[in-house]
Amino acid sequence: MVVSRVSSKKTSRDDSHIHLSSDKGQELASTLHDIREKEKEFLVSEEAHRLGLPYINLANFPIPQDALLMLDREFCERERVVCFYVENEQIRLGALDPSADLIRKKATELEEKFRSEVAIYKISEDSLHVAFKKYDAIPKALHSREEGFELSEEALTKQQQKVSSIKELNEAIAIAPVTELLALIIGAALKANASDIHIEAEADDIKIRMRIDGVLHDLASLPRESWNKVVSRIKLISSLKLNIVDHPQDGRFTILLTNDKIEVRVSTVPTSYGESVVMRLLRFSIESLAFEKLGLTGYTLSVLEQEVGKPNGMIIATGPTGSGKTTTLYAILYRLNDPGTKILTLEDPVEYKIKGVNQTQINMQAGVDFAKGLRSLLRQDPDIIMVGEIRDLETADTAINAALTGHLMLSTLHTNSAAGAIPRFLAMGSKPFLLAPSINAIIGQRLVRRLCEHCKTEDHPTDAIRKRIRETLDPIKSRTDLGIAVDLTSLDTSPFYTATGCKECNEIGYRGRVGIFEILTINKELEKIILAANVSEYEIQELAQSHGMITMVQDGLLKALVGITSISEVFRQAE
Repeated sequence: MVVSRVSSKKTSRDDSHIHLSSDKGQELASTLHDIREKEKEFLVSEEAHRLGLPYINLANFPIPQDALLMLDREFCERERVVCFYVENEQIRLGALDPSADLIRKKATELEEKFRSEVAIYKISEDSLHVAFKKYDAIPKALHSREEGFELSEEALTKQQQKVSSIKELNEAIAIAPVTELLALIIGAALKANASDIHIEAEADDIKIRMRIDGVLHDLASLPRESWNKVVSRIKLISSLKLNIVDHPQDGRFTILLTNDKIEVRVSTVPTSYGESVVMRLLRFSIESLAFEKLGLTGYTLSVLEQEVGKPNGMIIATGPTGSGKTTTLYAILYRLNDPGTKILTLEDPVEYKIKGVNQTQINMQAGVDFAKGLRSLLRQDPDIIMVGEIRDLETADTAINAALTGHLMLSTLHTNSAAGAIPRFLAMGSKPFLLAPSINAIIGQRLVRRLCEHCKTEDHPTDAIRKRIRETLDPIKSRTDLGIAVDLTSLDTSPFYTATGCKECNEIGYRGRVGIFEILTINKELEKIILAANVSEYEIQELAQSHGMITMVQDGLLKALVGITSISEVFRQAE
């Protein structure tokens, strides 16, 4: 028994000694490992110092997801490089060999694409391993920063089948997996022919609204818990920073369809309950740039065709934001575009790309605004120049001088009517004796909704509305150059039409839009009052009408008379 006890105690002591030795061994091994790791990092830092390169140890560096996703994972593994920092217009890459040609080429591409300063740091194998482990933790759905959002015809059709009408979007969103939400929303927007998608954070949920034919409609709501994943996806494909939620950001991406592509401009703005996201869908069709497709007819069409045929002078499109000014200017460019003509544009941003036209986007960060950019374009020996907008005296004076020195100048101005453009130029400080001879034509315009051909019904205007129509159209009732076969002498009995709503137009009653226009041209009398430099918009309007100008309201009512739009739509937009 004693032996047994002694033996037992000895065994226990031996086991304890072995256990103690094992702990010390592990501690020693860990210490040696740490020393070796520090030694390796030291050698990498020394090599970086010798080569004159910056060095960083990423072991404990907080690498954000949006930084990692700046580069494709396959490229990172092949070239042994990683992006570990993106903020304040600075991008930082870490590479085993910072001098590698492909890595330097990629850095240059990032600088040009994001207009940021890119630096390449030397890192160790261990730092690269740390970064790749963080890469592995990113959800697969977010793993690529695409040049285009690949929405195949099959995927688009699948999502659109879930919403036979936009009213069913809310039901479809309620049961859709988070991974399909963005495709579902975009698919519904394309089906409804929406121009903008608004995703707005509110107290209880996320509202989805779409602008269809110029009018915003509440369509669906999104649970708050899925918002972060959706907004992260939008930011990634738009080349926006995921970790910035307290500052506005602007980006863009392209929806690549089988036989088409749609440019999408993305804007994010912080609000009280989170970020608000707006996606503008820019569809471009060469066929839609025909003057007749825009809604130009009769007298207005003939005047514009005459003015765009002149080799020099200035054509200005006026109207509020969203009235189709840029599209009208693109239609003019399309009409004038031929191999023997040099056409340059300066835009913010370039909305549609036209083959054969040299288009430039202004870059405020580089100090290139409309005025400086326009002066640069004039040194390129152009025949035709389009400037996105005249905002200040410097741009206005440069444009006027260009128009007077053998160039055809196209631009836009934010005024309510064509007649309002002249007082606006004078208010900016333009010289009257230069302004008057420089202007060929000023286009005033609005967009009105087209009545749905499947459900429009006859309207019965009140006596007051009939009287208003008579007073508006009476000055042109005997004209034969209006481009429509309607008898304006019997307006009391002429039929008009109104919207009702059906499945074809998503119960809205309207489908598509058309322009209503007025075109003011300069004549001797108008030139005299401009030179007097003391002229009102009302005087210019009266004088222009006395010389044959068809006003926007008149043009709109002529379209209402032939059933293209409704009376209420014309008066809503043009008066």
